[in-house]
Amino acid sequence: MTNRFQPIASSRTPDHLSPVLQDLRLTRASYCRTDMTAPWGVAIPRQDGVCLHFVVEGGCWLRLPSQEPVWIETGDLAFLPRGTGHAIADDPNSAVRPLQEFEQDAIGPTTHNMRAGGGGARALIVCCAVEFEEPAVHPLTELMPELVVLRSTDPTDPALPTLLSLMAAEVATRRIGSATVMARLADAVVTHLVRAWAEAQDADPKGWLAGVRDPRIGRAVAAIHRQPGHLWSVGSLARIATLSRSAFTERFTAAVGLSPARYLAQWRMHIAGTWLRHGQLTVADVAQQLGYESEASFSRAFKRLHGVPPGTLRAQPSDKTFQALDSK
Repeated sequence: MTNRFQPIASSRTPDHLSPVLQDLRLTRASYCRTDMTAPWGVAIPRQDGVCLHFVVEGGCWLRLPSQEPVWIETGDLAFLPRGTGHAIADDPNSAVRPLQEFEQDAIGPTTHNMRAGGGGARALIVCCAVEFEEPAVHPLTELMPELVVLRSTDPTDPALPTLLSLMAAEVATRRIGSATVMARLADAVVTHLVRAWAEAQDADPKGWLAGVRDPRIGRAVAAIHRQPGHLWSVGSLARIATLSRSAFTERFTAAVGLSPARYLAQWRMHIAGTWLRHGQLTVADVAQQLGYESEASFSRAFKRLHGVPPGTLRAQPSDKTFQALDSK
């Protein structure tokens, strides 16, 4: 699903979003200054973080296996909050090649130039992949659609055009310290984008986003997200929210749509699924880090929610992007 947002006025920005945004810690940013001429098409695999495409000149079609192609042009920004595998091309029907098949020239430790195509209409795009400090997907980006398109004509955070211009300029240069500067710029751009999207949901919030609108419930939700492996009880979460157990349970359930215990269990299982798909931790490691007494108890809880044992999920390939896109 593609989403465009109309951010609410900054005076209505809920202060209780700040702790959640502070947890949006991004690390290494990789950039590619993509200079293409028609016909062309690039298949980009799933990223372990977020992916951005900022169109500096011309335009391109962005294709996801799950939806119709989307056109983006000069000044537009395409944001893939979960790094979903996709393709960019001059035409919806153009053949695409895997990214690794294109020759790229390094212009810095984390920056590359890529030129290719058939000599037709030009498209200049700054592509950026940014990884999260933590292996689990951030709860805000998990709520967002696979693709968010920010048009150059949309009324957005006034800082974004400046940040994007700085990003494009930095990619085009070979200055000392550019890797650090671009990592900070990517951090700022992603945080502004996620905040704007969260603000735009103010009239119809869903799930935990509804919970963080309530300052007291928001404290408990933030605590769960920060320390999912802690031995939380309803009582300890109620104390964080400065409410009685009964008042906290009633208020939490009304806001989030789940009881505190159910929400905690689902959040743990979501993180477990992400870690297992990455394949970096064993089932026993995941169980221990998420506060389960044994691998067996974790496996039972996982199967109840996901319908398959955790070992099955860990064995599955994490990306079928190229097959899906190349079949079009």
